[in-house]
Amino acid sequence: MAQIGSFVPADEADIGVCDRIFTRVGASDDLASGQSTFMVEMTEVANILRNATRNSLVILDEIGRGTSTFDGLSIAWAVVEYISNTRVLGAKTLFATHYHELTELEDTMSGVTNYCIAVKEQGDDIVFLRKIIKGGADKSYGIQVAKLAGVPDQVITRAKELVEELSSADITMKAREIAEASANVSQHKTVTRPDEVDLNQMTLFDTVKNDDIIHELEEISINEITPMEALNILSRLQSKLKNRW
Repeated sequence: MAQIGSFVPADEADIGVCDRIFTRVGASDDLASGQSTFMVEMTEVANILRNATRNSLVILDEIGRGTSTFDGLSIAWAVVEYISNTRVLGAKTLFATHYHELTELEDTMSGVTNYCIAVKEQGDDIVFLRKIIKGGADKSYGIQVAKLAGVPDQVITRAKELVEELSSADITMKAREIAEASANVSQHKTVTRPDEVDLNQMTLFDTVKNDDIIHELEEISINEITPMEALNILSRLQSKLKNRW
């Protein structure tokens, strides 16, 4: 808040200097150009991971929610590892997730600390206390939240039956084993990090893997086309790329 000139509701605060602030919050799509909600999410995450520095502030919300459980958890896990690795990034980050399996990383990765919303359970009912406390949640409250939202009792009852059956395949234990195994490795392979000039000057072909489009660009004689023709060419190529995503 202080970085953007906002009022900070505190008597005093130690505020580090940030070179930039990145956020990935909310859900949106761009179906008109062929991008689903998950594609938009991944595009924004890619931009953050490519351009953030160790002096950046990163705010990420629910990474991986737009795909299957295993894919989503794996992506979220890998993003946490990438950001927390000071040899690769090491940016100050707030990472909100519903994958409570990721709480296992606090015990195996330096720089990772868990916080959660305080919850008071009353039988099958819960009350969110609107307070952040240290520690991680060891389970989800999705069914309880669905009940609070007014989902029909028949659906809630069936969901409870299903979650009991599915819990036998709970991946929390497997997540713990993977986290512990990773901690026993002396160090991860060092990922080459481009310098600041490279980060700020991504080339046109960083995300383009279509040889025909690259060839077409190479064949264009810039000195022999008008500005309007150039705009039309760019528009056509951009449309072609988007329709392939």
